[in-house]
Amino acid sequence: MQPESFSELFPLFSAANPDTVEWLLSVATEHEYPAGRAVLMEDAWGNAVYFVESGWVKVRRHAGDDFATLAILSQGDFFGEMAILDESPRSTDVVALTAVKLLSVSAQRFIQTLFKDPQLHHRMLQLMVQRLRQTNYRLQLRHQPPAVKLANTLVALKDAYGQATEAGVEIFNIPMRDLADVSDITEDETSKIIAKLVEKNWLKVAPEEGVIVLSNLKQLVNLANQA
Repeated sequence: MQPESFSELFPLFSAANPDTVEWLLSVATEHEYPAGRAVLMEDAWGNAVYFVESGWVKVRRHAGDDFATLAILSQGDFFGEMAILDESPRSTDVVALTAVKLLSVSAQRFIQTLFKDPQLHHRMLQLMVQRLRQTNYRLQLRHQPPAVKLANTLVALKDAYGQATEAGVEIFNIPMRDLADVSDITEDETSKIIAKLVEKNWLKVAPEEGVIVLSNLKQLVNLANQA
């Protein structure tokens, strides 16, 4: 991948020095994983930062004898930074939802780069604060109706990864269980709300294409804003 394309794909590097990007690409390792494969395991010591070149992954945490999905990430995102910054084992693991292509940079080299490039360091802090604010906002939604929570998740996915088409904005058809976890509602509630939104023609599920088409964004945004 060319440095210019890399900087365009990953917002983290939008303000980084071109020499920094070129050097990181020269030391990065490429990975490909099939759907269902664990990319990073909980309790493993952080030894690299990973960048999602294509595909979708979920970040999950142990919840008793089961798992709870905390976030859905795709092209342009990164993960693994927390474990290397505080030099502790990971508290979550990452699993491929689709076939994915990743680039990784070793912890030592990435930290050295942060110290050498103030713009990259600053941008990293901005994105981490942004993630923290998103987490805080999700906590503020805890007592909202399930439909409002789900609408917020769909709108957030649209903002981050939506692809405009003539029929509406397409997002990945996230498995119902994972969509429920991220929205902090039950899987049964998620299924019923999705069915209702389809009935209202606010969205369309196209499993054969692997997408959900948000066909009435105005109504979905209005629902999300009821929080």
